[in-house]
Amino acid sequence: MTISQTAGNVCTISGLNTNRQTTANSADSKVISLPGTECVIKSQAYLSSFTSYRVGGAAQWYAAPRNLVALSASIEYAKEHNLPVTILGAGSNLLVSDQGIPGLVIATRHFRSKHFDLQTGQLTVAAGESIPNLAWEAAELGWEGLEWAVGIPGTVGGAVVMNAGAHSSCIAEMLVSAEILTPNGTLETITPADLGYKYRTSLLQGGDRIVTQATFQLRPGADPAKVKAITKQHKQHRLSTQPYNFPSCGSVFRNPKPYAAGWLIEQAGLKGYQIGGAQVAQLHANFIVNRGGAKASDIFYLINHIQREVQERWAIWLEPEVKMIGEFQPGY
Repeated sequence: MTISQTAGNVCTISGLNTNRQTTANSADSKVISLPGTECVIKSQAYLSSFTSYRVGGAAQWYAAPRNLVALSASIEYAKEHNLPVTILGAGSNLLVSDQGIPGLVIATRHFRSKHFDLQTGQLTVAAGESIPNLAWEAAELGWEGLEWAVGIPGTVGGAVVMNAGAHSSCIAEMLVSAEILTPNGTLETITPADLGYKYRTSLLQGGDRIVTQATFQLRPGADPAKVKAITKQHKQHRLSTQPYNFPSCGSVFRNPKPYAAGWLIEQAGLKGYQIGGAQVAQLHANFIVNRGGAKASDIFYLINHIQREVQERWAIWLEPEVKMIGEFQPGY
């Protein structure tokens, strides 16, 4: 089994008997109920509904556990059936192939819990919580530190894995610890020092550990009206400078310092360039939007075209920030 996601031992969950699964068959799909949980595994679940691009083929198998027992049962099923595992959060920084994803896709978006500790100023949240929602909730309470994150279209788990950031701030600066589930079913608590954080990446990317929750250090005690005003300013800035009228994944490329990827793409004359239903956004050139009816391959080929054009003009190869999963055929 392989896992793609984006300390002290707390507990180990094992001994799940997946030989007693119940299976329901239909003409097009199967539904497997995992014993001891309310979780089911479905076959051929189309992922376009679960990604912000609104593209992508089917997961061979799909599960959406709501707690650690169900998550561990899902992983145990994958182990027993020798299935690769892909972890899916909000699907906001993801491009899923038209051919879909083999193995088991596990969505953590239903992992929901949060606790604001007034004594420590720490916020502990489950991996499936929405980052923008947390920013607004913190602002309502007068807790500073998350104002910048109001425009990050993702979940806590994905934000920890990719070191999400905006407005010169990032997750690495505020993370106290993260709880991860290891391949052997053990929960461990790790700190930022364990994650090798760099610009929009960490050691968790491409690994086999799954983020289940995280604790952030915030600053309580501020005037809620002031914090909400700053949060609103950040949100308005995002809305005025980035395209939200069509589906997208957010920024497509990492910024190759000292340049901004969007500026390089714009200078290459690519604003508005379109392949199929995928277009370089007119408002911000580091966004590719689905204008309607786009396929994952359209977006993939447009990414390749941008890379070649910027390389030819600036001798800079743009590295994608968006994570691409599944099989893609090169060339256009």
